[in-house]
Amino acid sequence: MSRSSSFSLLKEKPVVSLWGCQLDADTRSCLVKEEEDFLEHLILLKTVCLGAEAQDELHLVAVDPKNIHGDHVPVPIAALRTSVLPMISLKDLELVPPITFLLQCGDGPVYLSGHHVTWENDAKFEAEEEEFSEEDESHEDNDGES
Repeated sequence: MSRSSSFSLLKEKPVVSLWGCQLDADTRSCLVKEEEDFLEHLILLKTVCLGAEAQDELHLVAVDPKNIHGDHVPVPIAALRTSVLPMISLKDLELVPPITFLLQCGDGPVYLSGHHVTWENDAKFEAEEEEFSEEDESHEDNDGES
């Protein structure tokens, strides 16, 4: 396998780790920051559930993504109540940091869980691929001259 094809495989394989946060009366928000590591980040939210200690009251969870104008407009994503709907499963709600999860009403605890996905920026990979392709060509030219 050549170096350039191995980089193509790396480009297609993201790093996935378990992610979660807890919202309650003391911690009403959870901020997922933008990283300055030249990697692309994505939060895949899978479940929102009430903790065993949660009261039978409405718990409203919202997400506050920063839009292109810099405005913050919270969007409700779950309304839970222990006697009616204590948990929801989401089909991979994809969110790009920076985002803030908010407990707009209720005292929780509410648990959010999913995956944190990271992968390198394609532009960086393309530059590395070109660099290695040029090195491979120069090695082939040198081998042909011998």
